[in-house]
Amino acid sequence: MKAPIRTAPVQVVRGFCMGAADVVPGVSGGTIALVFGIYTDLVAQIRQGARALGRLARGKPSEFVDELRRVDWWFLLPLLVGIGIALVSLAGVISHFLEEEPIRTAGVFFGLVVGSLVTTIPTVRRWDARHLGIAAAVAVVAFVGLGLGSGQVSDPHLAFVFVGGMIAICAMILPGVSGSFLLLMLGLYHAVLDGVHDRDLVLITVFGLGAVIGLAGFSSLLSWALDRWEQLMLAGLIGLMAGSLRVLWPWPNGTGSEESTNGAEMALPSGDVIWPIALAVFAAVAIIVIARVAGVHETDEEPVGAR
Repeated sequence: MKAPIRTAPVQVVRGFCMGAADVVPGVSGGTIALVFGIYTDLVAQIRQGARALGRLARGKPSEFVDELRRVDWWFLLPLLVGIGIALVSLAGVISHFLEEEPIRTAGVFFGLVVGSLVTTIPTVRRWDARHLGIAAAVAVVAFVGLGLGSGQVSDPHLAFVFVGGMIAICAMILPGVSGSFLLLMLGLYHAVLDGVHDRDLVLITVFGLGAVIGLAGFSSLLSWALDRWEQLMLAGLIGLMAGSLRVLWPWPNGTGSEESTNGAEMALPSGDVIWPIALAVFAAVAIIVIARVAGVHETDEEPVGAR
């Protein structure tokens, strides 16, 4: 049953909340969709849109149109409008705090990912040797790899931006995975955030095209993989989150500043210490509370995708 037109304003508000969550690393728009009880419908519409794009890619325009007609546009379009409003209006705010308060902002991001990590660990029903091994291996690879990186990319090539869009869109299907978190690991977070804030139409268009292509190509693949190896993928995700904390450590380089030339450097807390720690604790607790609320709604939903 398709959504009635009268629900559009509510959908815009829901989309704004999802977009606000996706702006900051560690918070997933998919988790917010669970809180609102619309995650199942959202995944269904994403799959339908991906199916339509697949028909177009195969050179079947008539089937493409038929598949598009099956999309619940009164559900999806207001949601996308709300997400877009959030991204445009909040990008400048986040950019300001990253520039003016990098250590405290990094503390918030660190806490958000720690909270996501705490809430994701119980989703693995049985921590046997195989799951522990995968989580540990991914954590070590991520930790070492991020240390070898070059921090944030100040002027990324458009091809890299395109790939970043393809990868970040995967977060729409997985509650607990933040698209901003993936961009941060790639070193693209600052560049994309500034591009949105500065209305860089070229960068936004290339990133958007990457997201569309990624959605068409990865949504079905991710769903297929999750149906078969959900627990192993969750274990790997947990390891990825744990290893990524290196790039979010507030001291001395915040979230991997553009001035850093040695990757994500880590040092003992010094200088501004109390506020970053307090903000990290607050952010972690907030994520845990949101996850608890989302879990209540999740029990009423049919198993999909990441579940």
